[in-house]
Amino acid sequence: MDKLDSLKKGLLYFPPVDSINKIEPKAARKMLKDSIFLELKKKPKHIYLTFDDGPLLGSQAIDSIMTAKGVKASVFLIGKHAKMSKMLTKYLHRYLDNPLIEAYNHSYTHANHRYQTFYADANTAFMDFIKAQEELELKHKVARLPGRNIWMFDDVKRLDGRNGGTTAEMLHEEGFSVFGWDVEWRLNGKTGDSEQTVELTYNAMKKFLDKNMSLYPNNVVLLMHDDMFQLPKAQMQLGALIDSLKQHPDYNFEFMSDYPKKY
Repeated sequence: MDKLDSLKKGLLYFPPVDSINKIEPKAARKMLKDSIFLELKKKPKHIYLTFDDGPLLGSQAIDSIMTAKGVKASVFLIGKHAKMSKMLTKYLHRYLDNPLIEAYNHSYTHANHRYQTFYADANTAFMDFIKAQEELELKHKVARLPGRNIWMFDDVKRLDGRNGGTTAEMLHEEGFSVFGWDVEWRLNGKTGDSEQTVELTYNAMKKFLDKNMSLYPNNVVLLMHDDMFQLPKAQMQLGALIDSLKQHPDYNFEFMSDYPKKY
């Protein structure tokens, strides 16, 4: 993967065609890329189940399903949600006490769903995350920006073309890893009906792994939301998706704090 990173960044030199080197640089670059992907196909694959916006009414079911299935999950929490009721506070502590779940930062206010305005004042947005980190007593410096698919960790920087990049940079400078997602699964939380079926979501994740479409090869991050899983119908679908993924012996469920798994 380090060689692939160097290839993508144009750090590898391919000599021009001459009497000794008879392969054009473009062809040589493609041959190397293909050989790297061929080797990566032989390696294990890594699944990251991520849930945004908890604690909410679906959080208890998510906690129970992860325990029953014995798989890891990553939850990105909203600070103010944990204070909305005693029940939601209880759900927060269920998350924090479950060794199969790691809890991360998704801001305190969720931008009050006014994302453009929220990120226009980067310092206020940054302090919103700091407040959530402190009040939720989160152990990991891992964050996801509400309403934005932005990645910023190590030397990786990927923006989504909207504002929020400055806030992400401030978090990164503070020691946070900021993560987005590869595939999103949508369900109607009020009806439990899929906007995408379990099969479509599973196939999308498998395609991202098989075709090296995700940010990092062999790693795929699935975005879901806690409120999707309030009803038994949706909870059964989540269990079915996990069962579909578990049928692959080379698929491993991971925490976002360990992203990405590299070879």
